[in-house]
Amino acid sequence: MTNLDNRNLSMLVDFYELTMGNGFLENGRGEEIAYFDMFYRKAPDNAAYAICAGLDQVIRYLKNLSFSEQDIAYLRGKKLFCEEFLSWLKNFKFSCDVWAVPEGTPIFPCEPILTVRGSAMQAQLIETMILLSMNHQSLIATKANRIVTAAQGRPVMEFGSRRAQGYDGAVLGARASYIGGVAGTACTIADRAFGIPALGTMAHSFVQLFDTELDAFRAYAKVYPEDCTLLVDTYNVLHSGVPNAITVFKELEANGHQGKGIRIDSGDMAYLSKKARKMLDAAGLEYIKIIASNSLDEYIIRDLIMQGAQIDSFGVGERLVTSKSEPVFGGVYKLAAVEKNGQMIPKIKISENIVKITNPGFKTLWRLFDKESGKAIADVLTLHDEIIDDTQPYEIFDPVHTYKRKTLTDFTAKKLQVPIFINGECVYESPSLPDIQAYCREQLNTLWEETKRFENPQIYFVDLSQKLWDLKQDMLKKYH
Repeated sequence: MTNLDNRNLSMLVDFYELTMGNGFLENGRGEEIAYFDMFYRKAPDNAAYAICAGLDQVIRYLKNLSFSEQDIAYLRGKKLFCEEFLSWLKNFKFSCDVWAVPEGTPIFPCEPILTVRGSAMQAQLIETMILLSMNHQSLIATKANRIVTAAQGRPVMEFGSRRAQGYDGAVLGARASYIGGVAGTACTIADRAFGIPALGTMAHSFVQLFDTELDAFRAYAKVYPEDCTLLVDTYNVLHSGVPNAITVFKELEANGHQGKGIRIDSGDMAYLSKKARKMLDAAGLEYIKIIASNSLDEYIIRDLIMQGAQIDSFGVGERLVTSKSEPVFGGVYKLAAVEKNGQMIPKIKISENIVKITNPGFKTLWRLFDKESGKAIADVLTLHDEIIDDTQPYEIFDPVHTYKRKTLTDFTAKKLQVPIFINGECVYESPSLPDIQAYCREQLNTLWEETKRFENPQIYFVDLSQKLWDLKQDMLKKYH
């Protein structure tokens, strides 16, 4: 991994994290041990699940978290913070414990993706960057996976840099898209930084610069005889673009080369691709691929395939890198417990909006798999000192008939969170990006197809252990 830049992002915090930290310290509560959970409440696009991404950027941030003299001078100038707090920032050394779900894991609403244990001042301070990194990349990885799923094995390329929300959105959006399954990106710096294959050929301006479309195609083929993909919709796809491309591809054949493909960037993709395929095949160019781009998303790609479009791969831009259909991933970071006098004290957030009621306590997230099929059955949240013994029957709520209990046998139980930092020291080695992509693909194969439907997916069940359920009910009664 090449560093994208040398920016100090330590001050990328919501201002209230600083005012709260100062308030904790002045009230003698700053070093009190707190537990925070990061989770989300609803998957984008009415899906049943999302894809976890962005953890590596959280790790890099926490490893380098420090405050400069300029940072301290700026905060002193606000005249809000005591000198003891400013001194604490100046000498800051990250010392929390962090557990997280590995990148590429399918994740479900209301389960802890990342948990932080540490002093209240430190654990609160890092909220913004955790949410920023995990929310953005989980959103884009999820969208990418939906688009890749719609393509049914045809390669998808991420083409969205020019319409991303800023340069970090472009670069990290390309990274997240790769985790979600795309084959490559148009974003060159993402190749340099992360090793994501950079792909691209020509724009309409290349064709327009030459006197004729045929001149442009010949010029491009001369420079790239072994990697020649021609953009055929600058003027007229079927009357000039494809015929001129065929002429150039046959000329390449005569010189011992093979062209790669044509790209269509406008018009009725289903109709044009079918006509173009017939023309190419009639010319003996069955090996030439057809690439489609132009404001595509999972629904358009699905419909094109259903309509028999002869498209071999897709370039997807703005609707992927911005997740245009639902551009916010609603991850939150909530206090779950504190330690006081050696005792764990659970904390709960209550709301009239039921989905905003949190699950209290320091928890463990488990995924239960059917031994015979290998498919995921359910996720279960337990308190941290509970163990799910998969050698014994285990009861969960029936995910279909939720008023019933269901007894599971012949299953395996796996903890989903892994240690990332212990006492501020990183104990986790981030996998390579191709390994994360492969892991994501493997984990998605453990989900039933019904859970992965675009419309009205089967809801995957996230259960609470009896002990955690009872704790939550007791706390709800206490505060009502």
